[in-house]
Amino acid sequence: MTTTRTGPAGAGRQLRADARKNIAAIIDAATDCLARDPDASISEIAKAAGVGRVTLYGHFDSRATLVAAVVDRAMAEAESVLGAVDLDGDPVDALRRLVAATWEVSARYGALVVAAERTLADDEMVAAHAGLRDRAVGFLERGRAAGHFRDDLPVQWQVTLLHTVTHAAATAVHNGELTAEDAPLAITTAVLGATTPPGAPVPDA
Repeated sequence: MTTTRTGPAGAGRQLRADARKNIAAIIDAATDCLARDPDASISEIAKAAGVGRVTLYGHFDSRATLVAAVVDRAMAEAESVLGAVDLDGDPVDALRRLVAATWEVSARYGALVVAAERTLADDEMVAAHAGLRDRAVGFLERGRAAGHFRDDLPVQWQVTLLHTVTHAAATAVHNGELTAEDAPLAITTAVLGATTPPGAPVPDA
């Protein structure tokens, strides 16, 4: 799912091979730089890509546009990875698998979550996650119907909770408050605690 910002300059026109190569190098470099440092500058990204600032701005008219392009790539990978997750069977087990796969992608992109939240507007973040949200809604509704997840709260709120806790874990890892290895357990524990029906025992994460 793409964000609402304009993509690389020249998109929609036939790009020369060197332009395509530069765009790919810039997005690769931005991905690596932002994964390490969410405040990475255009100069740092251009240097890592082996291009000048003028060349970078010739393809991406602002840092926000570049961040949006990197987020688009990350979301495409996330949809591919999460689309392969088996959500059948016991909903709680499926939740564990979903969180593990989600964190696998999140960990790969490091601090990009932090960069996106600092750079993109709320509606852009919502649009970027639309495909993932739709998949989570179907999974949660099945668990609610089976009595595994509470149904006295809106399902969209539960989806927001899942994504918010995952993003919070990514920020905590970046800040040194949580290890990447402990993040899936922390996410699953928080989500199960919030979605288990009232009065029912909370399953182990």
